[in-house]
Amino acid sequence: MPDKGMWEGFFSPSKILETLGFNSGVSDAVEFGCGYGTFTIPAAKMISGKLFALDIETEMVEATKGAAAKDGIKNLEAIIRDFMAEGTGLKTESVDYAMLFNILHLEDPVSLLLEANRILRKGGRVGIIHWNYDLATPRGPSMDIRPKPENCIEWATTAGFVDPKRFDLKPHHYGIVMTKKGQKK
Repeated sequence: MPDKGMWEGFFSPSKILETLGFNSGVSDAVEFGCGYGTFTIPAAKMISGKLFALDIETEMVEATKGAAAKDGIKNLEAIIRDFMAEGTGLKTESVDYAMLFNILHLEDPVSLLLEANRILRKGGRVGIIHWNYDLATPRGPSMDIRPKPENCIEWATTAGFVDPKRFDLKPHHYGIVMTKKGQKK
């Protein structure tokens, strides 16, 4: 993880969230790998319910909690959790939106997407962001593990998501939004 200032310089979080359909229509949400809270804090401000922010690193969870406290955010629950090994710990069909931002280069992306599908309500959406698949992109995982958008769509389809919508999140990222099969309750 680069330092906080450099990391945050890569994104316009509120704009990206809006582009990916994260808005006041979302009640409860989860972020897999909250990092410094770059997306977590703006996301928590946009929703009426609870935002669960998960990360395996204590330092990242503490940074997110600190940023939430500084901004007076009360609807955020930041949790230290190895969600790859243990799942999220959230109830089945308990959230409307799952944020998987810059994380699908992990070893088993389908299992992560299956967990997102499990906790999403019918008609819920998964938002995916990843680094562009090109050598000109200044950061991101090595090219041998960096997924192409087509990979992310294939994995999400395998995990039960439909209706992919793809976005160019200039200058260094792409975004994808897909929906969990089934009608909203």
